[in-house]
Amino acid sequence: MKKMFLFFLAVIIASAFTTVGAFKAQAGPIKLTYSCFFPPTHIQSQLAEAWCKEVERRTGGQVQVSYYPGQTLTKATQCYDGVVEGLSDIGFSILQYTPGRFPLMDVINLPIGVPSGEVATAIINEINDKFQPKELSDTKVMYLHSHGPGFIHTKDKPILKMEDLKGIKIRSHGPTAEMIKCLGGTPVALPMPELYQALQKGVVQGGVFPLESNKGWRLAEVTNYVSACFSTGYGLGFFVVMNKDKWEKLPGDVKKIIQEINHEWIIKHGQAWDDSDFKGVQFLLQKGNTMNGIDPKEAERREKAVQPVIDAYEKDVSAKGLPAREVLDYVNQRLNDVAQGKFNSEYIAGSK
Repeated sequence: MKKMFLFFLAVIIASAFTTVGAFKAQAGPIKLTYSCFFPPTHIQSQLAEAWCKEVERRTGGQVQVSYYPGQTLTKATQCYDGVVEGLSDIGFSILQYTPGRFPLMDVINLPIGVPSGEVATAIINEINDKFQPKELSDTKVMYLHSHGPGFIHTKDKPILKMEDLKGIKIRSHGPTAEMIKCLGGTPVALPMPELYQALQKGVVQGGVFPLESNKGWRLAEVTNYVSACFSTGYGLGFFVVMNKDKWEKLPGDVKKIIQEINHEWIIKHGQAWDDSDFKGVQFLLQKGNTMNGIDPKEAERREKAVQPVIDAYEKDVSAKGLPAREVLDYVNQRLNDVAQGKFNSEYIAGSK
C-alpha cells in the first residue's frame, strides 16, 4: 500500500510540474506579424509601425508585433489573402488591389468629390460600422482609412480639358480606371510601387493619385502637371485587418486595448493623409511642377462624363444583393454635411 501511495504521489507531483511548465509556456508574449506595402519612410508606414509599438506598450509586452514594410512579407496585391491564409497575422494594403472582392466598399473609390483624407477616412469607417459588409467578414477588421482627393498627374502635357487625355496612358485601378475611360484616357493597372519606374520608362504617361504621393512616393520627380479637379476627386480605401483565428485567440483584455488603439489610429491616419497632401504640394512646386485648377464649366463636364461610373457601381453592386443605393445615399448625405459645415464624426478629432 505504501508503494502504491508513493507511486500515485509521484504521478500527482509530475502532473503538477507539467501543468506549471505548460502555464509558463503559455505565459510568454503573443507574437504577431504585420505586412505593409508602404516603404518604411512613408508616413503611413510609420503610423503602422507606431501602431505595433503602441500595442506592445499598452499590453505591457503581452503582445509583440514584428513589422514588415515595403512588401517584404507579402506583396501589396497578395496582402489581404495573405492575412486570410495566415502568411501574415495582420495586413495593410488597398482594397482595390483585389478587384471584385470588396464591391460595396468600392464606393469610396468613386469620383464623388471627396474633399479630404480626414473626411474620407471617417466616412469609410462609418460605412463599415453601419452596413457591416460581409465582404470583409473573413478577417477581423482593425480599421479602414482613405486618402484625400485623387487627381490626374501627367508627365508630358497638362490635362486642362477632357480632350487632352486622348491617347494618354494613365495608371489607374477599378472605378478610377473607369473614370479615366469616361474622360477619354487609356487606363493601365499597376501597383503603386511600380508606378515611378513605369513613368520613367514611358510605360504610362501619367497616373491618378493623391497629392501626398508627389512626395511620399516621390512621383513629382517623374511627373510635371497636376489636373486638380476637386468635383471628381476620389478616395482610396485602405484596410488594416487581422487573421480571424489569431484575433479570437487573444485574451479579452488585449482585444479591448487593441480596439481602443484602432479608434485612435483612424483619426491619426485621416490627419496624416491631409498633412502629407500639403507636403506633397510643397514638394511638387519645389520640383517646378504645375498644379492646374479646372475651369468650373470643364469641371461640370467631367462630373457629367463620369456619372456612368457611379451608375455602373449602383447597378453592379445591387445585382449582387448589396445595398448600393443606400450606401450612395449615405455618402452623398455625409458629403452634403461637409458642404454645409456640419460634418461631425467620432472619427474626426474634436467632433462633438
